[in-house]
Amino acid sequence: MERRLAAVMSLDVVGYSRLMERDESGTLARLKAQRKELIEPTIAKHRGRLVKLMGDGALVEFASAVDAVECAMALQEGMAERMSREPEDCRILYRIGVNIGDLIVEGDDLYGDGVNIAARLEGLAAPGSVYVSRNVVNQVKGKVGFFFEDLGQQSIKNISEPVQVFRVKTKSPAPNGITDATGPPPIPDKPSIAVLPFNNLSSDPDQEYFADGMVEEIITALSRVRWLFVIARNSSFTYKGRTVDVKRVGRELGVRFVLEGSVRKAGNRVRITGQLIDANTGAHLWADNFDGALEDIFELQGQVTESVVGAIAPKLEQAEIERAKRKQTDNLDAYDYYLRGLAAMYQRNKEANEEALKLFSRAVDLDPTFSSAYGRAARCYSMRKANGWIADPEKEIAET
Repeated sequence: MERRLAAVMSLDVVGYSRLMERDESGTLARLKAQRKELIEPTIAKHRGRLVKLMGDGALVEFASAVDAVECAMALQEGMAERMSREPEDCRILYRIGVNIGDLIVEGDDLYGDGVNIAARLEGLAAPGSVYVSRNVVNQVKGKVGFFFEDLGQQSIKNISEPVQVFRVKTKSPAPNGITDATGPPPIPDKPSIAVLPFNNLSSDPDQEYFADGMVEEIITALSRVRWLFVIARNSSFTYKGRTVDVKRVGRELGVRFVLEGSVRKAGNRVRITGQLIDANTGAHLWADNFDGALEDIFELQGQVTESVVGAIAPKLEQAEIERAKRKQTDNLDAYDYYLRGLAAMYQRNKEANEEALKLFSRAVDLDPTFSSAYGRAARCYSMRKANGWIADPEKEIAET
């Protein structure tokens, strides 16, 4: 087994699923152009090695932490310049994480905690930003023209010890180059909301996927409201399992409103509770319970969405509400397989990808008109191709 110490950069597209749902061919064309014109040349300029491309991101290795940080910031600055000419709701933004650590090398691929922490930092990062670990700061402080905003200790999934996280910034009033977390993302001009992971109050902990799926669907429904800025799932789910201060969440994510709640599934009954909070003041704007049979789950989701939108803008046109409540399938078994597939897909490894693909395929078998299941299955195939997980290319291309 070969090991080496290196810096790793993980980058990912913010709101990839939303962009693909809105304009699949256009989004893919723009991503390819960005890779060819900006990402790959910038990586080469900073002496990085592109380890692998994924459908909505990439993993890059650097011999120098200085090169990794400078490359990450150059990418974000280049993207900001390109996206300044795009409509706000069509902009492609990246989040980037950088870590330095001991890596396991197998062929051209990299594994180990060094890679995992970089990926988790990317997941924590605000759109358009670069987050790094304490190890990176120790290596590059005083050697780059950037400063580091201390975001404190963060618990990271599958990593036993908390990781001290820093946001890379271009300006800082502190003489040592490190500041406290006082520079949150700017709040958009239009209404903005983050939907936090709902608590699973079911007696069965295995129903966690169901609660997460409810939140995914509510985020998707809210994002269909054109005038509403909705934080992507990857950002809001970094708060899963944590006790949070809503005001701090608002500052960190740059939103005016936060939706939190719980889901309880017992037998054939479901209860969804939700509360909408003003992130600036902490005041509760709206709270309600929604009870119904499992057969009414889409109606319950629609009621949650309509109530949230109504609390933010009472004069919203009814057509927007109806569009946000759009139903996906009448087959509850298909929907259950779909939610299980979502939970597996977000684990982002080969075994979970195969399991997610099976679950989405089962959902499609039960309801051949279930478009979201087709879309998620297609993304699984895209991730398999990007990561070299395809065993039989001809077969999978035919299935796609």
